[in-house]
Amino acid sequence: MTDTISSWVQRYAPLVPGGEVLDLACGKGRHSRHMVSLGHAVLALDGNPEVLLAAAGPGITTTPIDLEEAGAVWPFGPDRFAGIVVTNYLHRPLLADMLGSLAPNGVLIYETFADGNAQFGKPSNPDFLLQAGELLALAAEHGLRVVAFEDGVTQTPKQAMVQRICAVKPEFPRSAALLPPL
Repeated sequence: MTDTISSWVQRYAPLVPGGEVLDLACGKGRHSRHMVSLGHAVLALDGNPEVLLAAAGPGITTTPIDLEEAGAVWPFGPDRFAGIVVTNYLHRPLLADMLGSLAPNGVLIYETFADGNAQFGKPSNPDFLLQAGELLALAAEHGLRVVAFEDGVTQTPKQAMVQRICAVKPEFPRSAALLPPL
């Protein structure tokens, strides 16, 4: 695991409006710390209490919740988070509830492995790989407007097949989607 901020998260994090951000499956908190540096309070969630020790810091509330255990339910109410950041994690049963917790003007920044990643190594289990267009379909199904989407091979931090999306809820003003230069 790297401590380097994902270039995708770094590029689109400035779009998140003021408010609390959820860093789902936060690991050691690289994105939590980045969101705090942008002025957000962060709830860092991970099923591994040991990595949460590294994620803890000023402005970051850590919560050890295993969302994959039998009977797990999404623990957050609707419209809570100004932003949700997810990288290198996929657990489909909770996606709809997760998106329900995004504020009416909230921003979703999601990046994880996609079908075809087995040629580069782990993960290779289809349960942990997005299918072609899956993030786009998820956004459409939940009424999100896509600001940016990518689907292909990345070289950093390691070669991998990924899908990435930055999508916003309907009340996010189009004029606030100030796209940084490439």
